[in-house]
Amino acid sequence: MTPEQTRSLVAICLLAAFADGNQGADERDHVRKVAESLGREVKIDFIALYQDVLLGRFGLEAAAAELGEPNLRQLAFELAVGVCEADGALDEREKQFLERLTEFLGLARPVADSFVREAEAVSAAPAGGALAGLPGRDAFGPAGAAPGVPAAEEFERIILHAAVLNGALELLPQSMASMAIIPLQLRLVYRIGKAHGYELDRGHIKDFLAAAGVGMTGQYVEQLGRRLIGGLFGKVLGGAGRAVGSQATGSAFSFATTWAIGKVAVQYYAGGRTLDAAALKQTFSGLFEQAKGLQARYAPEIAERARTLDLKRLTDELRGG
Repeated sequence: MTPEQTRSLVAICLLAAFADGNQGADERDHVRKVAESLGREVKIDFIALYQDVLLGRFGLEAAAAELGEPNLRQLAFELAVGVCEADGALDEREKQFLERLTEFLGLARPVADSFVREAEAVSAAPAGGALAGLPGRDAFGPAGAAPGVPAAEEFERIILHAAVLNGALELLPQSMASMAIIPLQLRLVYRIGKAHGYELDRGHIKDFLAAAGVGMTGQYVEQLGRRLIGGLFGKVLGGAGRAVGSQATGSAFSFATTWAIGKVAVQYYAGGRTLDAAALKQTFSGLFEQAKGLQARYAPEIAERARTLDLKRLTDELRGG
């Protein structure tokens, strides 16, 4: 992709992030920091782009006009859908945004609508469902064990599995792979909370993650940026299908985020939910840095998981609960 095309893709993602008008100051600040971070790694001034989008100087039609190739236009649409879906079901403003984007990109309406329905089904996957893709047993504790809080080793096993799986998803070129990451993180928190006697709904889990500094939209935009930097989307444009990319920063980011989410959730619910937002953010930040060091140890396992991962089966498991 040319720098202009990359800039347009990111602009469309930012416009999608702000389409519902509900992003709070923390979430906007996260997206801004993502733009600053990306700008230090590639030859594009992402923070200037962020400001151009926020102030209306670079709009949707202009961004779409830069994307001439059909597969690049389809990719832009898929990325925008993922950003809109990251924080939950589409609202009316997001639906209107995607309709306008479909028109500006010149996409066939039935194809666009079909992708939106598939993405919505993954995004709305029940948080209380099984841990999709988990080998062996799903529940905490050995099969047939008496109910109760599981041993620390079981938490470690479940959290590491989820982190490896989400790291592997970032190595797949399909947009739907990235869309599965957040539902899997929600499901991980649900299972940890339930193991400690708490019945959680999606709203509570999202509030918990936001308090820890993990904004859903910001996280998804950051995932997309890392994939762009790692060149993984080039595999889509080049028609390489399921080819696994290099052990790129996007995989490390998703592994570390998921591992830290699981670990901070154990501390929070084991402690009776007494940690305040400041303590949650500090704890998550420290665990995230620790997880970045762990990722290299598990890189071969992540790569092998990506090679054997059946994405359709995984998303079907998510949708089925």
